[in-house]
Amino acid sequence: MFDERCHALVPEGATLEKLGTGALWAEGPVYLPAADAVLWSDIPNNRMLRWSANDGLTVWRAPSNFVNGNTLDSDGNVVHCSHGARAILRTEHDGSVTTLVDRYMGMRLNSPNDLVVKSDGTIWFTDPPYGILSNYEGYQADSEIRACNVYRLDPDTGELAVVVADIEEPNGLAFSPDEKRLYVADTSADRRTDGTGTHQVRVYDVRDGRRAIDGRVFALIDPGLADGFRLDEHGNLFTSSADSIQIYAPDGTRLGKIEVPEKVSNCCWGGPDQQRLFITAGTSLYSIQLSTRGAGLYW
Repeated sequence: MFDERCHALVPEGATLEKLGTGALWAEGPVYLPAADAVLWSDIPNNRMLRWSANDGLTVWRAPSNFVNGNTLDSDGNVVHCSHGARAILRTEHDGSVTTLVDRYMGMRLNSPNDLVVKSDGTIWFTDPPYGILSNYEGYQADSEIRACNVYRLDPDTGELAVVVADIEEPNGLAFSPDEKRLYVADTSADRRTDGTGTHQVRVYDVRDGRRAIDGRVFALIDPGLADGFRLDEHGNLFTSSADSIQIYAPDGTRLGKIEVPEKVSNCCWGGPDQQRLFITAGTSLYSIQLSTRGAGLYW
């Protein structure tokens, strides 16, 4: 703990629990309220896993087309970032899969990485190059767009617009509880060999529900990077890092950390009370019961 405010978020005696393991690189957890279950990606193994207290760990889909980030839309369908398809996909309630978008201005997307659904139903997602750099988490290819953007997709009209273009390699993203701020991770420094760059989370003001403006640094993550993150009902940001979930107040103060024995990739809120934080890290899925709850409808 670094700040007294953290005691109101992480109760004394809270214990991190390992729920399942065996992945090569665990990512993209999403909680399914109707099933009280968690779906998560094992990207290099090209599959998605499922965990529930009743069923334990099972394979949910294989192959998965190298799916990374996952979330729910307003109808409860699972929406995916697919490295393999270089697209945003949606699994319908009947199990069929729909491609929502795979191109911008006629050019193929790079490899959509993470996504969040706004309360108006639009899908905001990041598109770094990680899934096309090699055949490990996708299919090696050249970038057609030659840029790494954050996009806003209207699934009803198909309209796709760039909302952030000033981040070298955007990764995780999330809205503040009132959706007036958009937080985006820049993980470009992770691949640099000259030591330049920073592992930072940037924050933008959301205007008219459609634009992200006035980007600035919110936090610098050390050790490791902010791969994926979520916010709680108070606007605190819970982010991945090399050794923990780091917790930041809305003013950017680092409040504390939840130590995790593997390199953390992402997290999501879940449980009947929305107070259980599910964490993907290294080969495994973990969870911890907290004293705060997730922000938004889909956590």
